[in-house]
Amino acid sequence: MKYLIIYAHPLESSLNNYLKAVVEQKLSNHMHEVVVRDLNQLNFNPVLSDDDMVGQMKGIVSEDVKTEQEYITWADGIIMIYPIWWTGMPAIMKGYIDRVFSYGFAYRYDKGVQKGLLVGKSLYVFNTHGKSKEEYQEIGMDVALKLTSDTGIFTYSGLEIKKHFYFGQADRVEASVVEKWVLEITESFSA
Repeated sequence: MKYLIIYAHPLESSLNNYLKAVVEQKLSNHMHEVVVRDLNQLNFNPVLSDDDMVGQMKGIVSEDVKTEQEYITWADGIIMIYPIWWTGMPAIMKGYIDRVFSYGFAYRYDKGVQKGLLVGKSLYVFNTHGKSKEEYQEIGMDVALKLTSDTGIFTYSGLEIKKHFYFGQADRVEASVVEKWVLEITESFSA
């Protein structure tokens, strides 16, 4: 299979970067083709401009967006790895979605009915966050995150969500817990 990893975290020393390396190694070891798009290293422009918006409605996108869309088209499976900051994805990842998951590429309307266009592609999402899962459940943030990203973006675009990992208290996690997460991750790609 062909996997595209879309990654957003500015620190090389981050847990997110470690998880990215684990996933990339696991997939490569099983002879899958893997491409990593590190949005911070690419210095991806997350700002949706007037030109972007006007162009999208005409089916015209800028070269940087076209490149990313070509990678998505190439992939059988997409893996998104990013932290949850201020109860959402980092600005660079949100901007990537705003610009790359454009009208006519990721979705369209047929006679007023929305249609996802990325059908047939699987998706895995890896999120780290500072609060525990229990804290997020207590305030309903777990449901809100699923609605805003899983339903509002990914399913809307036609992607099939295979697994959405939420790794809580990631800023103060013990090595033994990280190893459990790694096992959970690697097992999800063994099936």
